[in-house]
Amino acid sequence: MQITETAPGEVICLSPASVDLASIETTRLVKTNLLEVIRIKLKAGKEIPTHTAPGEITVQCIDGRVAFTVGSSTQELSAGQWLYLTSGQPHAVRGVQDSLLLITIAFKKQKPPEPFDIVQEASEESFPASDPPAY
Repeated sequence: MQITETAPGEVICLSPASVDLASIETTRLVKTNLLEVIRIKLKAGKEIPTHTAPGEITVQCIDGRVAFTVGSSTQELSAGQWLYLTSGQPHAVRGVQDSLLLITIAFKKQKPPEPFDIVQEASEESFPASDPPAY
């Protein structure tokens, strides 16, 4: 599945009534350090095998119907329905009808790196503990 990307500020129509589903491609709407939003076109019978997401996700069915499997439970998700999964929760999806899904992945905020103390680093570099004292 090839993913095209949109530009910041580009208007994207999510309403299936105003677009031809056949002309829609899977599109990454946005990807940042904390968020990714993808509009996925899934044809009837096509399956995305069991996988996990690297963050909490929401799945909104915009058009069509899919069979969504979480663990050993499968349920149908139809147009206008939405679900939430925790980070790392295994899931799979299969198109029951030609479908359009809106996937949102919220990544965990990354811990900022430890501050670099240039004075401490220079002291350790200039005077390593293994050097004999100078007399």
